[in-house]
Amino acid sequence: MNTMLADSEEELRESERLIALDGYGLLDSEPEQAYDDIVELACAICDAPVASVTLIDSGRQWFKASRGFGVRQTPRSEAVCDVAIRTPYEMLEVRDLHKDARTPMRPQDAAGKALRFYAGMPLTSPEGHALGTVCVLDHAPRTLDERQRRGLAALARQVQHLFELRRMMVRQGDILQQRLAEAERLETDRADLQRRHDDLQRAVSRDPLTGLLNRAALDELRTRPEAQDRLRSGDYTLAVVDIDHFKQVNDRYGHLIGDEVLRAVAGVIAVSKRKGDIAVRYGGEEFLLVLLGTHLAGAFEIAERIRENVTLEPLPFPVTVSIGIARSHAAGEAPERVFERADQALYRAKAAGRNRVIADDTQRF
Repeated sequence: MNTMLADSEEELRESERLIALDGYGLLDSEPEQAYDDIVELACAICDAPVASVTLIDSGRQWFKASRGFGVRQTPRSEAVCDVAIRTPYEMLEVRDLHKDARTPMRPQDAAGKALRFYAGMPLTSPEGHALGTVCVLDHAPRTLDERQRRGLAALARQVQHLFELRRMMVRQGDILQQRLAEAERLETDRADLQRRHDDLQRAVSRDPLTGLLNRAALDELRTRPEAQDRLRSGDYTLAVVDIDHFKQVNDRYGHLIGDEVLRAVAGVIAVSKRKGDIAVRYGGEEFLLVLLGTHLAGAFEIAERIRENVTLEPLPFPVTVSIGIARSHAAGEAPERVFERADQALYRAKAAGRNRVIADDTQRF
């Protein structure tokens, strides 16, 4: 039981060590001059032909920088550094790898020549996790003198400082990415909220049956400064469109057919208006068309085209409309007064037999 507990604790420590190592973002990173310089200094201080800054991954040793090896990684089972990290705060010095029971590994240099001497100082995180080593190797059995040991330990401390700078950069990068992701999420939410707002505005301002603006939307448009300026300029003509005998349609054929007629007439009005014109379902079977920058003659042509096209709609029975039109007399005339004159023209169209366009007779074309 004690052996199983010890194995479990060792697995947990190794898992924590690998997580710490991953947090530095060093494995498989590009070569960096700072680490190459450390290796050169290690060779010079320790008078050794081979040196490396080594990281111990789960199944391999990977060289952040090296001199004399000729490879970027080897299996962990062949790594003397794996033995060194078992004593995180002590330098491992092996006079002869071939005669030391702790090191069954037989490392070679880039030319395939056996390496017999090893000295490695573990690289530890502030939390105490051994990540790898700064090590030197030689072809003949030997030892380091005290000056060389201090120098190798000092180089290890410098590498640890580089590691911590790297981890700080990784964390800052993660924070930046999180903030960018949060900003993107907020922008997505804002855009979605705006779309929902726009959809709601359209739903509120549109007649659900015909898709035209409703009366509330017309009232809201009139409050806008640009609309007020346009209306005060008197540069528009108003057409009032009414479906002939619509009550009889509902009474005889039912409201479903009546709705079909309303949609058909609204469709004709929608395709007949020009960009900038305003089409409104004003109520029941009555529609308004505000024709901006249009004199009576031009408005009459548009209204007549609407009347003719309604008669061509493929409905279960003939449908016609009567239309009255009126143009603002002068700048500053109240829109309500223009509507009254257009509505009077509509009344005359109906009195004259319906299915026709009548213009306000208080103005010339």
